[in-house]
Amino acid sequence: MAVLAQTGFVSQGKSAANNDHEQLGLTYSLTPISRAILKGEPGGLSPMVSFILGPVIQDPLHSLGEWLKSESPSPCTPFVMKHGKSLWEYAAQDEGLNQSVNEAMASDGPMIARLMMEKRGRQLFQGLRTVVDVGGGSGGLAREAAEAFPQVEWRVLDLPHVVAGLEGTRNLKFVGGDMFNAVPSADAVLLKWILHDWSDEESVKILKRCKEAVLSNSKKGKVIIIDIVIGDESEEDEASMGIKLCFDMLMMTVVQGKERNEKEWANLFQEAGFTEYRITPLEGIRSLIEVYP
Repeated sequence: MAVLAQTGFVSQGKSAANNDHEQLGLTYSLTPISRAILKGEPGGLSPMVSFILGPVIQDPLHSLGEWLKSESPSPCTPFVMKHGKSLWEYAAQDEGLNQSVNEAMASDGPMIARLMMEKRGRQLFQGLRTVVDVGGGSGGLAREAAEAFPQVEWRVLDLPHVVAGLEGTRNLKFVGGDMFNAVPSADAVLLKWILHDWSDEESVKILKRCKEAVLSNSKKGKVIIIDIVIGDESEEDEASMGIKLCFDMLMMTVVQGKERNEKEWANLFQEAGFTEYRITPLEGIRSLIEVYP
């Protein structure tokens, strides 16, 4: 408890004595950090923490040394070296992992929706009639957005086994498909924490499909990306830089992705045929990137 108090995970205080013979005791209470991962807390990040700290994700990290020393051709990631299959193949075959992934990705939806509104307000979706959330899982973010913008038609595109059995609402529908093959036509396409899962080559393929989607209805739309942007060391505080680099290592270990700096993002956009972009940092480690054909 002393360690948790020192790191700010809990706060420490002293309890009052009932009489002169009792000694003061120590009390501990939750802080915003620990309250955010309470199980069952509305908008809490407990599913995200459970997923990242679970053995399926943590075991490959212990194979990093072996993977780095392995001779070519080696497994594409430590995850494949440990489990013999990719994360996506594993999740497609294991219902428990599939549920864990979906719950983790949905858990930060309310928080991201709030941060988007705080930074860009209603202007972000102004004039939009249709939005597709690509790789949106069980709709953690889309459900929040659909409620906040009832005049917009929202669709969540994900793999068939991910969206199977999910029920939408009046202005929210779930669509089974593959973002590498096609993205439904829309005024805007949303990518929350998707591109950092993939290599540059695969990310360009995804962005090209998104570009086709926002141009297919003869109206110039946009792509909205929620992801990490690594800044210069002089621009980043030590804690944020540390967390971003840890996620970069996690992407290298679990999938064939990475975190990117602004120049790397700009190169992706240019290669995919986009002409301009706008980056708005959100509270925490992620940014809102609006990209235009």
